[in-house]
Amino acid sequence: MSQPLRNMSLLAAAVCGAFAVAACNSDDPATDAAITDAYVKAAWVEMGPDNAILVRAASSHPSQCPLVEIDGQGRRMSLRAAAGTPAQRTTASPAEDAKASVFPVSSCEITAPAGTTRLSIGGHALPVPKANPQRVVILADTGCRMKKADNAWQACSDASAWPFETIAKAAAALKPDLVLHIGDYHYRENACPPDVAGCQGSPWGYGWDTWEADLFKPAAKLLAAAPWVMVRGNHEECARGGQGWQRFLDTSAFSAARSCDDPANDGIANYTDPYAVSIGGDTQVIVFDSAKTGKTALRSTDAQFITYQAQFRKAADLAARPGVNSLWANHHPILAFAPIAGAAPAGGNAALLSVGDATYPTAYYPAGIKLAIHGHVHDFQAINFSSNHPAAIVSGNGGDNLDVNLPDPFPANTNPAPGAVVDAISHTSTFGFLVMDRSGSNWVYKAMTKDGKLLATCTQSGQRLLCDKTGYLAP
Repeated sequence: MSQPLRNMSLLAAAVCGAFAVAACNSDDPATDAAITDAYVKAAWVEMGPDNAILVRAASSHPSQCPLVEIDGQGRRMSLRAAAGTPAQRTTASPAEDAKASVFPVSSCEITAPAGTTRLSIGGHALPVPKANPQRVVILADTGCRMKKADNAWQACSDASAWPFETIAKAAAALKPDLVLHIGDYHYRENACPPDVAGCQGSPWGYGWDTWEADLFKPAAKLLAAAPWVMVRGNHEECARGGQGWQRFLDTSAFSAARSCDDPANDGIANYTDPYAVSIGGDTQVIVFDSAKTGKTALRSTDAQFITYQAQFRKAADLAARPGVNSLWANHHPILAFAPIAGAAPAGGNAALLSVGDATYPTAYYPAGIKLAIHGHVHDFQAINFSSNHPAAIVSGNGGDNLDVNLPDPFPANTNPAPGAVVDAISHTSTFGFLVMDRSGSNWVYKAMTKDGKLLATCTQSGQRLLCDKTGYLAP
């Protein structure tokens, strides 16, 4: 920000704070730019259902949302969720280790028209969607873990121990056209103990301060580089970071029933219908919300089974689009592995497998799915099957504590689910991210370290994923 604009911002803030709320309201672009810079804490662009261009901002302005310039025309954003402190709700932690979620910022939003070529807020450019994206950055599980139940206290101020900002900057430097985050943005659940040096002074709980520390500040350069597709993880379910998820990131309309403020509504707010985002005319990502899935198989009479089965069928309608390479994106791996120290790896998520198998026997996915991308397991996996199943990628190594490595050599005849026969697997447990580059009618996936060093290259052709390196990938 230039010094004159910085001075204007300080003046605008002083006027608003010292005199009247009316002084904070302006439809003059120059004045509004100064006010915006003083009050907007974060601004970003998301891709919603059918490629809706969702412009979002978090603002501490006391009375109105900022102006956004869309192709040179100023338009006022609408209030999505007002600043406030909802009553403390039950969470995944005991009441003595929890607190009310404080949101001193309002969430503002506007949908830009299809074909928009320029977006800006407060004089700062926002990324606009490309009609035919050539490069997509994929990452997941990016927050800094502070969890009393696991006695897990990541050193959030140490870039080696929690390298999400390093990853975000390396990914932004590659100039992506789109970012696909596969869930788990928020991990700072409980207060750092006084005898743990690495997380002293960190915010905790589920309010704005933790969302800012875990996502909006460290990812600033990547949020500015490209629009994002936001997939929900289990750390964004209602009893955890769901209130912030619904206020800031969810693509559905905000409402009291979907706010996660009242546990009585969790049965509504913990589920979202799947939707598709096109990546050019030949490829689409189907976003599936698995935030609340458990770890055990479901019975066909279970309410969650019925909900997920209906959502699988809605995803099938999306995947039926002819001539399109459909990529499935949900947080919990379905046909991939979870490493277990000293033992054979576990297979895919039992709850989702039970629904998939009952709905699409032995296939697990609807017809038309070519490749599935997940997070949740904190490593990288690229799996090709000799059976008729879509290839799988896990890209859950974006910053949170890493899982142990999968066995190397990988044990023969070890498969993630009955009938899904592994042909080849590439894997590593090191911090990093994934880059998806268009190559003619195919896509090439590049596993990168946290600093942007290439580990392996995998080429997708239909349901096949052929990697230049298999087995353990040494960083």
